[in-house]
Amino acid sequence: MTKLSVNINKIATLRNSRGGNTPNVVQFAKDVQRFGAEGVTVHPRPDERHIKYQDTRDLKSEVYTEFNVEGNPIQSFMDLVLEVKPTQVTLVPDAVDALTSNAGWDTITHKSFLTEVISEFKSNGIRTSIFVDPELQMIEGAKATGTDRIELYTESFAHQYGLGDMKAIEPFTSAAELSNEIGLGVNAGHDLSLDNIKFFKDHIPGLLEVSIGHALVSESLYLGVENVVQMYLQKLK
Repeated sequence: MTKLSVNINKIATLRNSRGGNTPNVVQFAKDVQRFGAEGVTVHPRPDERHIKYQDTRDLKSEVYTEFNVEGNPIQSFMDLVLEVKPTQVTLVPDAVDALTSNAGWDTITHKSFLTEVISEFKSNGIRTSIFVDPELQMIEGAKATGTDRIELYTESFAHQYGLGDMKAIEPFTSAAELSNEIGLGVNAGHDLSLDNIKFFKDHIPGLLEVSIGHALVSESLYLGVENVVQMYLQKLK
């Protein structure tokens, strides 16, 4: 079964819009785990516009499933991850002012940098994953950095699937097949939803984990958090 990791950034965005501590980020993480989620994901950015660095510290003792921390490995992010020591760190090439993640790594151009960063994290017992587009050359480049896994950036699939293009899955299937062949674990995330997750999962061999936040939180406004988590788990079986 593919693991569901719930990205709770949107809960922090809602909290920050009003100030105070409602909704409570830590309590939400505890709740989604209680409802069956197998992981919690956060993506702290330098401006702390949603998840704050302190949130990441506070969550460490409360995430008893898998804790995945995403971000661009600038020094402050690296220091935070090495302090918290989550289960997994996912490296994302976000610009400081990016609204949301919008591209995978060029693993060839940035090979030396990624190799150094990954070595540091792995030497501290942290599983590593690299956010990549479904391009075979980038998958091979990722393998050369020493990473444990890749996370497929799925926005293009979600967009085209929503337009009725079933062939949009093909580059992702090929990327997963190559990853399996060369010994890379496969994660995925970005714009996956209840509408497309089963089709995606059924066509991605060896899919280990999906990270879902925006859609899951939005769907929960109508259907309830516990119900939505259970619906994702059913579709991921």
